[in-house]
Amino acid sequence: MLFAGKRTDDETVVDLLASTLRKDIAFGRLLPDQKLKLNELRSRYGGSNHSMRETLRMLSAEGLVEATAQRGFRVTSATEDDLRDIQLVRIEIEALALSRSMNLGDVAWEGRVMAAHHALQKAEIAVAATPDDVTALEWDQACRAFASALLDACDSPRLIDLHRKFFDQSRRFRLAQLREGKLNWDKRQARHKALLDAVLQRDEPKALALLRQEIEAELRSA
Repeated sequence: MLFAGKRTDDETVVDLLASTLRKDIAFGRLLPDQKLKLNELRSRYGGSNHSMRETLRMLSAEGLVEATAQRGFRVTSATEDDLRDIQLVRIEIEALALSRSMNLGDVAWEGRVMAAHHALQKAEIAVAATPDDVTALEWDQACRAFASALLDACDSPRLIDLHRKFFDQSRRFRLAQLREGKLNWDKRQARHKALLDAVLQRDEPKALALLRQEIEAELRSA
């Protein structure tokens, strides 16, 4: 149980609950279409009825949870059609944001992208060698950090927020591939390096094509 004592900062509690539920949805501990009952969630995670409801509303806005006709909540579905739709939206959002970043980004931005790529390489080596919950979480965070670094010079907080929302919706698909041993690490590293090189060379057409390939690869399990 996460929370045992009285909490005075409800927003902090909601943030902690939301972070934990996001992780459990991503790792498949809360299954697609699973009903989310307040009493069961409170027994498992702690918090009050109010804080848990606020948490579920937050996750609903992020597309990880949805309200049911009976005024309850359930984990959103995770079908192949869902994944295709997420990929479609990600391609459009991230292509626009990357294009803007490549036109507006400075040397400091290039440094952040290179650092995030290096961290992702190390995380992939670690999780490929020892695929446990710790290395999987670190790898997942490194994936997000690299994707975010590519876009963070776009000068549009709304684009960045949309990217985070839909990137998080694709987490459970990527982590499922990891659990099932479907990821080709050599191909992933080659794509990432090619994308990094195109970005640093400011070759926008090539970078956008490689970005699309990277996003679509999450559907192909490559």
